[in-house]
Amino acid sequence: MLRLYDFAPSANCLKVRILLAHLGLRYERVPVDLFAGETLTPEYLARNPAGRAPVLELADGESLPESNAILLYLAEGTPYLPADRLARARVNQWLFFEQNLVEPNLGTAQFWRLTGRAEQRPEVFAQKRDAGQAALEILERHLTGREFVATDDYTVADISLYAYVHLAPQAGIDLSAFPVVEAWLGRVESQSGFVNDLAPYPPNAFVGAGDRSVHDPRAPS
Repeated sequence: MLRLYDFAPSANCLKVRILLAHLGLRYERVPVDLFAGETLTPEYLARNPAGRAPVLELADGESLPESNAILLYLAEGTPYLPADRLARARVNQWLFFEQNLVEPNLGTAQFWRLTGRAEQRPEVFAQKRDAGQAALEILERHLTGREFVATDDYTVADISLYAYVHLAPQAGIDLSAFPVVEAWLGRVESQSGFVNDLAPYPPNAFVGAGDRSVHDPRAPS
């Protein structure tokens, strides 16, 4: 059986849970706490040297980290990943966009705003929020006249982008300024089997809960 090492408040982990639900696959969910050092043990680092979640453990014991890599693996041979060469490249195009422009900016702004870090580094928070808004402007422009992001059909590119884009209000961004993106989010949420079981951050993720500089996955470099 598949085993998912999962941090419930992480939108990166949510991506994988959405696709697993779409596919109706049985799996064991193994909770890990990113802020308690549970992903920094030698055992866990053998699964993912970066010490992050999610990690998908396959039936043969192989471990696969990185949310978008997991999406591509699980979607192989399904309608969520096209067989056509160019269409697959389009999917990858938007997976790269998500990891380069959406997740590091919207994700960081959302996390900092919810856990008290924005007040500590307001200039960095503003930079991340503004960069996240710029990414939404690109997505708004691209989605105009389209149903889905990469192709005419719903793919893992939509799942990946949904995870952090739908959290834009928690990053201090008004989604009503992006009506095309809002309509697309609704189409994603209407897909058969869709789930959104994102959990709130635990108390130990908040500023003042102790020194977590080693364990903070979004600490400034």
